[in-house]
Amino acid sequence: MGEIRKSNHFVNLNLNVRGLNQSATLVINERSNELIQQGKTVYKLGLGQSPFPVPKIVQEALQRNAHQKDYLPVKGLMKLREAIADFNYRHEGTPCSPEDIMIGPGSKELIFILQLVYYGELIIPTPSWVSYSPQARIAGRHVTWVPTSEVSNWRLSPEKLDLICRSDPDRPRVVILNYPSNPTGSTYPEERLKKLAEVARKYNLILISDEIYGLLDHEGNHVSISRYYPEGTIISSGLSKWAGAGGWRLGTFTFPENLRWLQNAMAIVASETFTSTSAPIQYAAITAFEEHKEIDEYLVYSRKILKALGNYMADRLRAINITLPSPKGGFYLFPNFNFYREKLASKGILTSFELCEAVLKATGVAFLPGMDFGRQPEELTCRMAYVDFDGEMVLDKAMNYFKDKPIDNGFLKSYCPKMIKSIDLLEEWLENL
Repeated sequence: MGEIRKSNHFVNLNLNVRGLNQSATLVINERSNELIQQGKTVYKLGLGQSPFPVPKIVQEALQRNAHQKDYLPVKGLMKLREAIADFNYRHEGTPCSPEDIMIGPGSKELIFILQLVYYGELIIPTPSWVSYSPQARIAGRHVTWVPTSEVSNWRLSPEKLDLICRSDPDRPRVVILNYPSNPTGSTYPEERLKKLAEVARKYNLILISDEIYGLLDHEGNHVSISRYYPEGTIISSGLSKWAGAGGWRLGTFTFPENLRWLQNAMAIVASETFTSTSAPIQYAAITAFEEHKEIDEYLVYSRKILKALGNYMADRLRAINITLPSPKGGFYLFPNFNFYREKLASKGILTSFELCEAVLKATGVAFLPGMDFGRQPEELTCRMAYVDFDGEMVLDKAMNYFKDKPIDNGFLKSYCPKMIKSIDLLEEWLENL
C-alpha cells in the first residue's frame, strides 16, 4: 500500500500543535469516568460543568423546536439576537443592537475564530482558563502571559498591563479578561475595572471580556467592563454555565458597533467552518434569554447553593492551612498547598501535577494542577470545581423546602455529601503526610 506523505502545509500545521495535548479539563473528566467504570469511587472536582439541569421551560422549548432543520443565518437567528440584546440590557444596563450580536457553537469557538481573523498579540493573565493559550498557538498568535499574585486574588493589575503595552504602544493586542474567574472563583471590583478600562483605551486594545460566569456572581452583582470601555469590549457569554447547558454548545459574542468589521470577518470564517449553530438549540435559547420568573428563581437559588458550598469548602481548606481567595462567583476554588511543601517534597511531590496525581491515587479526589492554568509547575496551586452533586435534586430542595431558610452546613452535608467527603479525604491525606 502507498504511504501517505507529509506535505509542507501539514508540517507547518504540525508546528502549531506540536506539544499540545487535549484540553486538561476534558482529559480529567474522561479519566475520572474511566476510573468509575473500573469500580473506583471518584470525587469529580476536575471538569467545570454546571451541576444544575437546564431550566425546564428551556427544555420544553427545545422539544417544541426539535423539527427545526433549516440552516440559519451565520451570525445567528435574528429573534434570538434580539432576545440577547434585551437580556444584556436587563442584566447589565448596557444598550446594544441585535446586529452587534453573533451566535456560535460555544463561546470557545468564537474566541478561537476571533484569534484567527485578528492579527494581534494575545495578552492573558495567569492563572487563566486552559484553552486560551492553546488556541493562540494553533492560530499562530504570540502569547504574553501576565503573572498575577495570590495577594491580589490572582487579578490582572492595570499597572502590569500598562507596562506591557508601553514599550510598543501601537502594536495590535487582544486582552482576555475572565470573571468571575475560571480557575480562581474571584471577580473584579468596579474600581479595578475602571482602571483596566483606562489602560485599554490608552492603547486601543481589543478586550474580550469572558463573562460566561457573570450570572453566577454569588451576590447577583456582576458588572461588565463594557460599561467603562464600550468601544473596545467584546462580551463573551453563552448558555453553558448559568443555564447548565454546556453540551448544547451555544455561545454569544456582543460587539460594540465600531467593531462590526471584526464581527463581519468572523462571520466569513464561520460560514466556511461551522456554517451556523444548531437550529433547534437557537430556537430554544430564545426562551432562555427572555424574561421568565422561573429562570429568575433558578438563578437566585443556583447562586445561593454555590455561594454556601464554595464558602464552606474554602473555610474547611483554610482551617488546614491551605490559602485561597474567597469564591465570589462560578464554582471554582484555587487552593495553594505551599504550607505542605516540605512534607510533600519528602514524598517526592514537587509540582502541582505530581500533587494532583498523588491525591487522586490515594483518595479518589480529582482536581487539576495550577500548571494547566499557566502557573509555574513548582507552584503548588490547583483548581477545584465544587460541582459533584445532584444539581437537580439540590435545586429542588433549596427552592421548595428551604425557600425562606439559609443554605446552611446541615443542608450541604445532607444533599452534597460527595463534596463534604472530598474535603474530609483531602484533610486526612494531608494529616498523614
